[in-house]
Amino acid sequence: MPSLLYKSLTDYNSPLFRTQFLNVSAASPPSPPPPNRNLSCRITSQSMSCSSETPLPTLRTVTIPYYELKDKDADLSLKIEEGFGPNGLGILSITDVPEFPSLRRNLLCLSSRLAALPEDVKKELEDPQSRYNFGWSHGKEQLESGKPDLLKGSFYANPLIDVPTNDTYLIQRYPSYCGANIWPLAALPELEVAFKALGKLIFDVGLMVAYHCDQYVSRGMKMRKDEGLEQILLRSRCHKGRLLYYFPAQLSNHEENGDSMSSWCGWHTDHGSLTGLTCAMFKRNDVEISCPDSAAGLYIRTRSGEIVKATFGENEIAYQIGETTEILSQGYLCATPHGVRAPKGKEASGVDRSTFALFMQPDWYVNRRWDEKLNFLFNCRDEKLKFSEDVYIHKEVFNAEVLLFQLIPSNDSLTFGEYSEMLLDKYYHEKT
Repeated sequence: MPSLLYKSLTDYNSPLFRTQFLNVSAASPPSPPPPNRNLSCRITSQSMSCSSETPLPTLRTVTIPYYELKDKDADLSLKIEEGFGPNGLGILSITDVPEFPSLRRNLLCLSSRLAALPEDVKKELEDPQSRYNFGWSHGKEQLESGKPDLLKGSFYANPLIDVPTNDTYLIQRYPSYCGANIWPLAALPELEVAFKALGKLIFDVGLMVAYHCDQYVSRGMKMRKDEGLEQILLRSRCHKGRLLYYFPAQLSNHEENGDSMSSWCGWHTDHGSLTGLTCAMFKRNDVEISCPDSAAGLYIRTRSGEIVKATFGENEIAYQIGETTEILSQGYLCATPHGVRAPKGKEASGVDRSTFALFMQPDWYVNRRWDEKLNFLFNCRDEKLKFSEDVYIHKEVFNAEVLLFQLIPSNDSLTFGEYSEMLLDKYYHEKT
């Protein structure tokens, strides 16, 4: 799910990183920041096609073999820090995950078939009530310019739970998360099977990543067992998968927008907890090809403000930190702004792109129950993001990547659902 560009302030003694999740006291002494590590050894300079012809650095993601990840006794703190820490890119990848290559291919090959369905069929898959965050979405999301995004189509679904709740109040209050999945059961029945299979695998591996993140963070800050990233994701019903299809663009469109670092996906920072990503699949005339432009791909803005290209293998699952986890971890795990650059040039004409992302997120509300004496629903515990006086969240991105910030009211707190609905207002129409 898209979010807005976020600029993090890296003064760990400032009130920004005293921002807490749940019951960690904002008044407690600040934990020492994780040690700095120089990542220059992983940077290689490649000449990339851009307006200034300036070479841009390329970074290979930190990788962790699956066999190491699943070992709970393994000490992966150095790799977690290198990938997710203050000097990292906010991304790492997992290699050699059983069944992943076939599950990835099965789903990504369906994206073009989904996009090619008759318009009346795709219309039935739309859900305006959720601001198009369930089912099919095309031209509903706004780009950085404020114009509708017509470059790509998306299909959203929760791969773990078809109907997360029957509570009418919650469905109306948090339609982007509490709605039900919409599957093309008649037109493309294989989509549900492939979507759920890949989504569940990325979720299960993501829980292993979260476990090792908790082990790393717990060395620098105190947290209860149920406050860790792994437990927050386990009890959540909010997870959302997004199958993306970038339509083949004509040469003129590539020439017009190809120089932009975010020509295929605007600059943003994921606002959830942990995002699982597949490597993109490129096709021309339904035949799989390699990416026709070495400058195309995922770009990340580092903590020092440098823009670099991040790469990972076709058969690897990449994971990116979201800003909710940055808040939860007091900055030990860091989210980074990123965008996707489209290929340009003659070779890119007529090429489409497919990929899949799983947004792993906290619950919107936890443990709502009926109180028979008082005769109303109340919250036994909420997943609250608590903001101190000096905490800014991102508000909007304009051209030239100028940042504006919105100040959260002093000592205010929001549930993840409230926070998400506020951010989605910037990218979708207001609730119907």
